[in-house]
Amino acid sequence: MHNNIDDNSNKLLKLDFNENSLGMADSAKEAITNALTGGARYPDKHRATLLSKVAAINGVPEKQVLLGNGSIESIRAVVQMLHDKALKTSVGFQLIVPDPTFGCAELYALSLGIPVVKVPLTRDDYDLDFDNLKKAGAVFDGISLFYLCNPNNPTAIITAQDKLKSWLQQAPKNHYFLLDEAYFGYITEPNFESGVEWIKQDLSDNLIVVRTFSKLFGLAGLRVGYAIANPQLIAEIGSLMSTDNINMLGAVAAIATLEDEAFLVHSLQTTNRARQMMETALDELGLRYLPSQTNFIFYAVNGDVPTYIDRMREHGIAVGREFPSIPGFNRITLGTPEEMTIVIEALQLFREKGWV
Repeated sequence: MHNNIDDNSNKLLKLDFNENSLGMADSAKEAITNALTGGARYPDKHRATLLSKVAAINGVPEKQVLLGNGSIESIRAVVQMLHDKALKTSVGFQLIVPDPTFGCAELYALSLGIPVVKVPLTRDDYDLDFDNLKKAGAVFDGISLFYLCNPNNPTAIITAQDKLKSWLQQAPKNHYFLLDEAYFGYITEPNFESGVEWIKQDLSDNLIVVRTFSKLFGLAGLRVGYAIANPQLIAEIGSLMSTDNINMLGAVAAIATLEDEAFLVHSLQTTNRARQMMETALDELGLRYLPSQTNFIFYAVNGDVPTYIDRMREHGIAVGREFPSIPGFNRITLGTPEEMTIVIEALQLFREKGWV
């Protein structure tokens, strides 16, 4: 999914994969350096410490937490687990995803021959189309897994919370929900409710939430994430995960960053500042954008999007790929204020040339 190989990558502003432009916290770097001497040992101790901290921060017992190699290992294991369950009970299994959204669940499903149903987002505000998502599950007799990224990638918006909560409460027993909260740390909407809270409230027996340390924490390259669900689901998913999936350096870096409140505050403030700068510039240019609750923003560009992407690269800026199901929009990572100044100058130049 993440092909960062580029001959000119050292010259490009890498604003295409929603990474944290600040990089790792100094505390994480120090923790890694200090832990290197233990590199010949298995990571059990550090893994256990991280698991304990994740459980405590989320207010759940450890038996409801599963560590993973990023969040995508947990996503893969959930798909595999339900695929196996369907085979054992001789029923069908399908994955239902909004379109567009993050693609890993779909890729894993396709690799196993699992049918994938894509439900377009609403065309007015690009939110989840709850009616058609429900219909896609209702017409299928077997197991349905709904993969829902919230806030969604690439749109950067959170979904209608009341509708999602009501749906989860009323869903039939053969419907499972995988909520990907990779961008949870960036959410500023005061009324947002995390799926973790719904798990603690026993809202649904079939709800799994996955998160990652790749975004706000700046540890994308170290591959650390986790899943939270009820104990039975965690046990079933965990049976398909590798035992030592969290390496020692990733574990100590995640632990250090969890404890580094100053870095996390700075990381969030930096993104908020970058978002304000980008929104102001887009407003001045009269370009539409969706209300971002993440470290990226989804905005309209005039003209051909692939051409726009190429022109941005020619000006030293790597932006996100095209999403054909929402033509005319582009996704860009909210980097540092200094990086966004360069982006804004490029946009203003493009306007002068009539390109946006």
